[in-house]
Amino acid sequence: MRVLLVEDDTMMGQAVKVALCQAGYAVDLADSAEDAEAALDTTPYDLVVLDINLPGKSGLEMVSELRRCKQDIPIMALTARDTTKQKVEGFNAGVDDYLVKPFELEELLVRLRALLRRSHGRQTSHIINGNVMLDPSARVVEKDGKHIDLSAREYAVLAILMENLGRVMNKQEIEDKLYGWDIEIESNAIEVYVSHLRKKLGDNIIKTIRGLGYIIEKID
Repeated sequence: MRVLLVEDDTMMGQAVKVALCQAGYAVDLADSAEDAEAALDTTPYDLVVLDINLPGKSGLEMVSELRRCKQDIPIMALTARDTTKQKVEGFNAGVDDYLVKPFELEELLVRLRALLRRSHGRQTSHIINGNVMLDPSARVVEKDGKHIDLSAREYAVLAILMENLGRVMNKQEIEDKLYGWDIEIESNAIEVYVSHLRKKLGDNIIKTIRGLGYIIEKID
């Protein structure tokens, strides 16, 4: 999953970015609302995590404009503004969740997983399809109840496809969700990860739709 982190405090931004990357997210860091808006115009993000108190345009102004443009991307606000009135302003602007600084990184990660789950219409964190279970909270994959050992990138590719069951995703879409700005992408990386997943989970787990991309078909 790809996250846009908007934070003008360099130390805070880097600390949160490292934590999110370690949790398996691809993270791009912007230090102003203007830079964040430019990123959102060109990149399909799954989540936005932003500080409210930004230089120039505030985080709430940015959120309000996104919602007016009908963008429904999940947004987590990080801020030192902790009064009820200030929180209400944030929710009214279109923020989906609100975390007051200072905060524990583990709480941030739990809240982000909940936002992602709700955005995909799921009631539980587990994604179950046929005999395959993926648990985003623990980053665990099982087949027929047995743990499957995956690399971080293999897990990420599987998670992207499982989050989009029944939808064909082309290579570019997967790359966009898998890599941040500062990661160099090898031309055949996605093909390699898909091949590894098929070896570990079975040849039929991921289907190739020639000329279009990859799909995990939904099993009722």
